[in-house]
Amino acid sequence: MLADSSSSNSKDADGHQKLELANVPGGAYAFELAAKFCYGTNFEITAANVAQLRCVAEYLEMTEDQHADNLVARAEAYLAEVALRSLDGALEVLRRCDDGGPVAEQVGLVARCVDAVAASAGKEQLVSGLAAHLETCDCAAAARCREDWWVEDLSLLRIDHYRRVIAAMRRSGVRPETIGASVAHYAQTWLKGVDVEQRRRQRACWDGSGPFVGDGQRMVVETLVDVLATENVAAVTLSFLFGMLRVAVEVDASLDCRIELERRVGMRLEMAALDDLLVPAAQTSDSMFDVDTVHRILLSFLQRIDEDSSGDLSSPPCGYDSDGLKSPSHGSVLKVGRLMDGYLAEVAPDPYLKLQKFMALIELLPDYARIVDDGLYRAIDIYLKVKPLDYKCHTFFSFSSVAVSVNTEQRSEFHILSIYLIFSLDGTVYMQSNGMNEF
Repeated sequence: MLADSSSSNSKDADGHQKLELANVPGGAYAFELAAKFCYGTNFEITAANVAQLRCVAEYLEMTEDQHADNLVARAEAYLAEVALRSLDGALEVLRRCDDGGPVAEQVGLVARCVDAVAASAGKEQLVSGLAAHLETCDCAAAARCREDWWVEDLSLLRIDHYRRVIAAMRRSGVRPETIGASVAHYAQTWLKGVDVEQRRRQRACWDGSGPFVGDGQRMVVETLVDVLATENVAAVTLSFLFGMLRVAVEVDASLDCRIELERRVGMRLEMAALDDLLVPAAQTSDSMFDVDTVHRILLSFLQRIDEDSSGDLSSPPCGYDSDGLKSPSHGSVLKVGRLMDGYLAEVAPDPYLKLQKFMALIELLPDYARIVDDGLYRAIDIYLKVKPLDYKCHTFFSFSSVAVSVNTEQRSEFHILSIYLIFSLDGTVYMQSNGMNEF
């Protein structure tokens, strides 16, 4: 039943013949099963061991050329008739392909498992959708039918297999929201243990030789973001995107990965909360918050505004009729304006926040993003309070220059702000006027 395989022959101290097999797929366990098969010892082929059996049989060349109904044929029959005909069986075999090493790819086992999982998932989705509409199905049973129970099982796959499964599911017509739920669950499974302080200690001790211990987490983040790049904008929640963005910063993900996350956040920025924007700065920065990331998110949002307004030439840039994701209303712009004023007030106390970055956020918003400027005044006041007196004088001229670029209606308000700044440079006199809240 066995053909000659890659091996080396030698003799032990007693003169007995010794056969050494290198890199046996599935290790000693798979080889023991193959030996039992040769000697006619009964054992059960299951979804948990068929991948190892198929790979070790290929390695040992246990084909029909050596013996009729050999182990390769037996394993293939079980795969076709049992294991790959169900979703849980195909997932189990795919997970066990890791034990088969490169042989699993060579015999096409991984590809067949991927296709089987995608096809079964499509059928499960169809059946659950039909069951949910059956009048005879009670509410609890309908909820169980609609639940994509296999989402958790997908999270057990290694990241390269998972990516191939998701690509196959997309081709088979699995719903984008189901794929989004799977991506979110996979991220929670593999990234929930990201320890920021531990990563920093490991990075500090890393000697530069070999892969960094955190490279696996970075690969997971970049792959999941790449998977999401082809999905619908609303396939995952906004909070999940912000969570992924924070992890991407911590694991030092690629620039393309972060830009894609920032773009997706910018598509729905008006729905964000202030806490979402408080992304901690990378460990290499002295600042508390990653202001550059928020600047790029805001820029992405404004680019979306320009694209939508240019697509509808009949609408002025500050007036939109639709609240949809692809056609943001003026109300969305106002929401973002209030959000950014709140963000400026939160980051203003950071003593390491540079004036150029603070001013860039202020100037980036269009004039119609604010109805009143109370929030902006408050943020500037907080920023000045943490600065030394000589820095306040320099900052005054920077803030005063903003008035040159605003429209006539706002210019008077900025003049009031300039007077306020002059009298508050020594920290003793504060002004109040109509339209300006007490700081």
